[in-house]
Amino acid sequence: MTSSASSSPATGTFADLGVPADLLAVLGRSNITVPTPIQAATLPDSLAGRDVLGRGRTGSGKTLAFGIPLVARLRHSGQQPQTKRPRALILAPTRELVTQIEASVKPLADAAGLRTCTVFGGVGQQPQVDALRRGVDILIACPGRLEDLIGQRHCDLGAVETTVLDEADHMADLGFLPAVRRLLDATPRGSQRLLFSATLDGAIDVLVRRYLHKPSVHEADSAQSPVVAMEHHVLNVSRDLRLPVLIDLTSAPGRTLVFTRTKHGAKALARKLNGSGVPSVELHGNLSQSARTRNMAAFHSGAATTLVATDIAARGIHVDDIALVIHADPPAEHKAYLHRSGRTARAGAAGTVVTLATSEQSRDVRALTRAAGIKPATSTVDKIGHPVLHQLAPGERTQPGAWMAPTNHTAPQPRPAGAGRRSGGGRGRSRRRNRSGAGAPSRTGASSQSRNR
Repeated sequence: MTSSASSSPATGTFADLGVPADLLAVLGRSNITVPTPIQAATLPDSLAGRDVLGRGRTGSGKTLAFGIPLVARLRHSGQQPQTKRPRALILAPTRELVTQIEASVKPLADAAGLRTCTVFGGVGQQPQVDALRRGVDILIACPGRLEDLIGQRHCDLGAVETTVLDEADHMADLGFLPAVRRLLDATPRGSQRLLFSATLDGAIDVLVRRYLHKPSVHEADSAQSPVVAMEHHVLNVSRDLRLPVLIDLTSAPGRTLVFTRTKHGAKALARKLNGSGVPSVELHGNLSQSARTRNMAAFHSGAATTLVATDIAARGIHVDDIALVIHADPPAEHKAYLHRSGRTARAGAAGTVVTLATSEQSRDVRALTRAAGIKPATSTVDKIGHPVLHQLAPGERTQPGAWMAPTNHTAPQPRPAGAGRRSGGGRGRSRRRNRSGAGAPSRTGASSQSRNR
């Protein structure tokens, strides 16, 4: 890995790190007062205009680590956006991540008088074209749709002052590096580049060598940090007990995220859980944009208490208070295990990760956990009601009914089945509290070309 500097996290407040006062006020309104390690490590260099290579796990605060300096430097440069020529570019691999980045960056941009715009597939392009024509300071985009708009001459990257690559390793995993290289080639040579990733491996080194100039390198946490705050368990189950065990675990209080290996598997499992009275939604690449947004809103609001997903949800998706992650299908390799598992134990909270393994999967699961640096507790579950199930997911089991898609813009709700909202029992050690309170769904949604998973 080429670099000019390597450092450990600094300490201090956001003000100590050089964050302007009006941006400090925006952070304060969101009760963000103490920099995370990746923010403390990178902000001095990125605010000074240096190229930065930052490694931090998902949930470590990378979005603000690049969002704060991006806004601060754009305002300081004093340029005005030109039609079709954004001043800054943030690239991310998925629709959902683009939308989440925009939700975090827009309050800072608004305070600085800057315009933001998102670009991704799965939706009509005309609103995106219109926004680019009016002039945009910060463009947040997925590679596929952005290349399409450039090809149609709706966008030109020649005025970009700073480029950010978020989840760069995930873009490599999804095969987007050729498009990323073409987009970086279209930005001015010598402009600032910030690259953030959960891992810094060979594929990322290719980008670093070609596009970053003497980058300051910051690794704010260890390679195995995603697993530190988690309990890891492997449950050996027979094939005929796999679904009953999943129903039991997802019927306990709190939000649960279940991973399957295929899109068909996610759809089928969500249908079976709903059929058993567990309000569940699915997330995978076969869903339309509106369905993805609707399902994530239901999960955020608590109307659906279980999300069944493919690896599309393993990276970059922020959902608070997921205390239980279940690998219904063990992933193919250890990086996927770590990223899937990283959906829980966020922001210092504890979490539990459960992997179901049939007899023919046991050897592969042992190899997987060894490669991930995990020493899970292993149990054989031969019946429903096994004590380990209540240990992993404490609380009263309830099946309030299948989740029903809303109609006429009504809020998503589970279909009543005489049980009402999940309640009772509190998950032991305050890890599985009831999170299905009422309220408007959080801002979630979508971002990337339809082929971007």
